[in-house]
Amino acid sequence: QVHLIDSGGGTVQAGDSLRLSCVDSGRTLGNYQMGWFRQAPGREREFVAAVSWSGGSTYYADSVKGRFAIARGGGKNTEYLQMNSLKPEDTAVYYCAVITGTWGTTNVADFGSWGQGTQVTVSS
Repeated sequence: QVHLIDSGGGTVQAGDSLRLSCVDSGRTLGNYQMGWFRQAPGREREFVAAVSWSGGSTYYADSVKGRFAIARGGGKNTEYLQMNSLKPEDTAVYYCAVITGTWGTTNVADFGSWGQGTQVTVSS
């Protein structure tokens, strides 16, 4: 059974970088396609990025394309979100999840087994 634990958030200044991690304590993550969402106060949860089970395919929200990179760990049990050139508007709680819908989806209803979230705060 999938049990996701996400970590790596923190408080940084605009232009800095952070790397978020997502680990499946059930060690079944390699069977799933994965993604990251984020939710800022007063806003809906929004799609950020997704990676295939092999790590060979990815897709991103336009707002993070070119700045963020999603990847799988060597053992496929971990995924990472490398966030560069952070902006204050990137401030949110970030959640990892598995894709339960079709590859290419950005709909929150097509993701499940959510991690507990990790706070990212970017100051100007």
